[in-house]
Amino acid sequence: MRVEAESLSELRQRTSEKWRTFPPDVLPLFVAEMDYPLAEPIADALIAAVKRSDTGYIGPGDELQRAFCSFAGRHWGWSVQPGQVTTTTDVSVVIVEALRLVIRPGDGVVINPPVYPPFFDLVPEAGGRIVEVPLVDGGDRGPRLDLDGIERAFAAGARAFLLCNPHNPVGLVHSETDLRAVADLAERYDVAVVSDEIHAPLTHSDATFTPFLAVSESARRHGIAAHSASKAWNLAGLKCALMVTAHDMMAARVATLPKEVEVRTSLFGRIASTAAFENGEEWLAGMLASVESNRARLRRLLGERLPGVVCREPHASYLAWLDFRALGWGDDPSAHALDAAKVALVAGTDFGTPGRGFARLNFACSPEVLTEAIERLASVTGSNARPGYRR
Repeated sequence: MRVEAESLSELRQRTSEKWRTFPPDVLPLFVAEMDYPLAEPIADALIAAVKRSDTGYIGPGDELQRAFCSFAGRHWGWSVQPGQVTTTTDVSVVIVEALRLVIRPGDGVVINPPVYPPFFDLVPEAGGRIVEVPLVDGGDRGPRLDLDGIERAFAAGARAFLLCNPHNPVGLVHSETDLRAVADLAERYDVAVVSDEIHAPLTHSDATFTPFLAVSESARRHGIAAHSASKAWNLAGLKCALMVTAHDMMAARVATLPKEVEVRTSLFGRIASTAAFENGEEWLAGMLASVESNRARLRRLLGERLPGVVCREPHASYLAWLDFRALGWGDDPSAHALDAAKVALVAGTDFGTPGRGFARLNFACSPEVLTEAIERLASVTGSNARPGYRR
């Protein structure tokens, strides 16, 4: 059964970024928040906590770690030990703290633009220096990692690789073959890999997610993974994420982190995340069914109403990477979309130089809102007809 998005009147009662940034005449399809209601098992767990006044600091317990490990085994065939999973506030903190463990100030850290915008800030926050190795066009395969470019960066002295797996914003689910190749390069050049896997539970039915730490002994020896329930179950405001290792060497490094990194985890975040991984799978399946239905709707709407806009079909998340360059909307088409059509998208330039002429659209909304957004965009452009949606 699909999870249905709430109505605009209900959504506009929310106080999160998505619903407070723009005035009511704007359709907000920008930040990665979903328009679906909270999963009942999560809501029930939080309400129960409030009723027992359980609003203090987190205490001892590994319920979340065990729930995540069980989920990872069921969904990805990945055997994770609870003792190698620690919590903190969010994935950004996992990334910064993990990088601090594996680099020295000024060391190069590889990223793959177009990529999640905070990567550009998190690397210098950790003391690193950004080394860009953009994704390459793999033809019918779509965008993919530039393994040759990554090797050149490692050979030139980069000490870490901040991997986005699955990749935001293009919805790329990296193949096991490519991930194994990354692990082999990490072994050859003694490079650490921090794999941001927050979108993993959002992998679509036509793709297979592979955890980086599961691909080889080299990956386990050189890798740290970041996971969270926040993106898949819409829990970003509850502040909880997981730092995962799979090798004694990396676990020993993580054990040196200040205790405060862990105890700053939100108690509500831990309660909600445990409920998500233990009892949220039915809701997750229903939400993904709605997301995949909207993915097909977006393909059809672009072909019919915006044939000049190119988009390769994503295979994870609820985010579409739209190429507006044929329409002549400039380096930042999101500005024209907002000013002329009252549709809020994320500027492609936020994701790095390869994002010029692109914008990111969030389609985790109702079919009606998605249709209205595309109709608005179509109404403010000429029709430069050419097929726009690639599978």
